[in-house]
Amino acid sequence: MARTDDDVDAALLARIHQLYGRQSHLIDGGFAREWAQTFTPDGEFCSPSYPAPVTGTDALEAFAGRFYVGARDAGEVHRHVITNVAVDRVDDDTLRVRAYLQIVATARGGASRLVRFTTIGDRVVRHGDTWLVDRRTVARDDA
Repeated sequence: MARTDDDVDAALLARIHQLYGRQSHLIDGGFAREWAQTFTPDGEFCSPSYPAPVTGTDALEAFAGRFYVGARDAGEVHRHVITNVAVDRVDDDTLRVRAYLQIVATARGGASRLVRFTTIGDRVVRHGDTWLVDRRTVARDDA
């Protein structure tokens, strides 16, 4: 059971917001390896948008690479927009993070459209002196 959010101080909240902002910029910018490294080495990404969970750094890197190349080949720029980040401390080394995630696609020279609106539920763990996503579970609003 998570403790109250009173156990999460401003410095930790800032670090988690930075993690989520960095993740968005990395996957949208085609930095697949760096994005994958924001997960633990055996980190897991589970989404109903894809046929199976993606587990481990190499598989996460390949997944992020396909996402970027797919957008580029479609002549679009994709942006991950994360909002309403809520952080609860499970214990000293584990956080539960919930947030809304929108994926917006913009055709080069064209209009933007909302691809998906989702909620993410993450288990974020201390890994050395940093925090990494250990497990991400995505829930689609249209499911």
